[in-house]
Amino acid sequence: MAKRKQLKPQRAAAEAEAPALGAALSWLQKHSVLAFLILVVIASLRIVATYTVFNHTIDEPAHIACGMEWLDKGVYHYEVQHPPLARVAAAMGPYLAGSRPSGAANMFQEGALILYRDNHYDRNLALARLGILPFFWVAALVVYAWGRKYLGDLVAAVAVFLFTFLPPILAHAGLATTDMALTAFVGASFLSGVVWLEKPSLLHSIVFGACVGLAVLSKFSSLAFIPAAFAAALVWHLWSDRPAVSLVARRALQRTLPFCLAAVVGAGIVWAGYRFSYGNVAGIRLPAPELFAGIQAVIEHNRQGHPTYLLGMHSMFGWWYYYPVVLAFKTPLPFLALLFTGAAICLGKARRANPAFWLPLAFSLGILFFSLFSQINIGVRHILPVYMGFPIVAAAGAVRLLEMSRTVPWAAWTVGLLLVWHGATSALSHPDYIPYVNALAGSEPEKILAESDLDWGQDMKRLAKRLHEVGARQVTFSPFIVAYLEAVHGFPPIQPMDPELPSPGWNAASITMIKAERLGLEDQHPEIKLWTEQIPPTERLGNTTLLWYFPPQRQAAPRR
Repeated sequence: MAKRKQLKPQRAAAEAEAPALGAALSWLQKHSVLAFLILVVIASLRIVATYTVFNHTIDEPAHIACGMEWLDKGVYHYEVQHPPLARVAAAMGPYLAGSRPSGAANMFQEGALILYRDNHYDRNLALARLGILPFFWVAALVVYAWGRKYLGDLVAAVAVFLFTFLPPILAHAGLATTDMALTAFVGASFLSGVVWLEKPSLLHSIVFGACVGLAVLSKFSSLAFIPAAFAAALVWHLWSDRPAVSLVARRALQRTLPFCLAAVVGAGIVWAGYRFSYGNVAGIRLPAPELFAGIQAVIEHNRQGHPTYLLGMHSMFGWWYYYPVVLAFKTPLPFLALLFTGAAICLGKARRANPAFWLPLAFSLGILFFSLFSQINIGVRHILPVYMGFPIVAAAGAVRLLEMSRTVPWAAWTVGLLLVWHGATSALSHPDYIPYVNALAGSEPEKILAESDLDWGQDMKRLAKRLHEVGARQVTFSPFIVAYLEAVHGFPPIQPMDPELPSPGWNAASITMIKAERLGLEDQHPEIKLWTEQIPPTERLGNTTLLWYFPPQRQAAPRR
């Protein structure tokens, strides 16, 4: 009853100031489940429509190969730095279609052989990517359930709209990688954990444990993200409520046995994900030895760092501000405006003690705060779960603006403008969700970002088509994905690119190869100036590929 009274002024105000918006939001509130289903179907169709537009990205063959090994051979040896859940899901479609491992020593080559099997490349790639779509459905369901349970139907529906129209979400929901599975189950783990804390029943303990287990099987960063999110929530709770130590201790003691049950369930699911394997770990026989080897590999990877690029700079260990900068450029501006509005509400005195408002913000900020210490900085996909809490916060901001419209005439129109702007931004970015950047990035976003935030090798089909259109008989190009570019994708003969001097005729370069890998030089020869950064391109293919043409009779020299 209290919730109904709270939402009635929202409808009245919206209808008074913006009748069309008010009618739409009133319908959303009454039919939020139907709205959820419609939004998920629309997003799913948009995702599926990209499957055959783009070729595989650099990481997809490796993930497919590892999943195929798990399915066909019952082992998990190719690479243990990523757990098997999303990989098996990606390999399931090609496996059911008849694909089998070829025994290649390299997982990238093995994955390419699976994709190109029987000359059904597009079909095999689409089947692999289709295996990731259910994780997107789970993520959208978590956003809806979270918003509806704690903030009502209207916030839930708006949050799902914002979530399903985010280009980074649509991008990675359409790839055969691990990031969408991580997003879904980290969000599910936090929500089920909050419900479990409220009422640690048998069912809630099982669901919580299962979600955490599936999160761990999705990606090992969940082992950091979930505790970081709960730690942020705990700090906020202690700051806002200031509960007595005795009360906190008593509640923790009451939940000890249910927590143990959840831990057993989660551990059992993780062990099942590794096919109940058993082996030596540091001289001790333990279940799922691949799990421990994988965690150790991630720790070592982070210790050694990873070549990365940001704002024209290169580094092996990244920058603490990498992910905040990436979020600022990869997130649509209207979404950011609503997010800051919602965050201001959560921090306001009237609502900062209400968990319904601050829990989503604490969840995302906890993950973002942990990412500041990561030395693996290679794309927004690595912190994609922040987009589970942020849409709920942004939706709360939108609803708060509607509440204000009774006394602030422009509030309802502002909400309508921001929601329409967000929807239009997303629609106009189709199908190029991977290289999406907002207006702050300008016309040359490669000066800011590269790799999976712009060019992950996905535009080889477009490059082949363009080379065919211009009648190129040869192209100078250094690809960074394992692909049969000449035999299958229609490339003319390819010769490798010289970093210091262009070749006569057509030259093509991927932005990631130029900016992040410096055409293979990386940081080994910083004194060498790349000609690709000195001579303006003849044309651009989106935000991924640059093309040059030099008449054969004379060879262009880079400017000194």
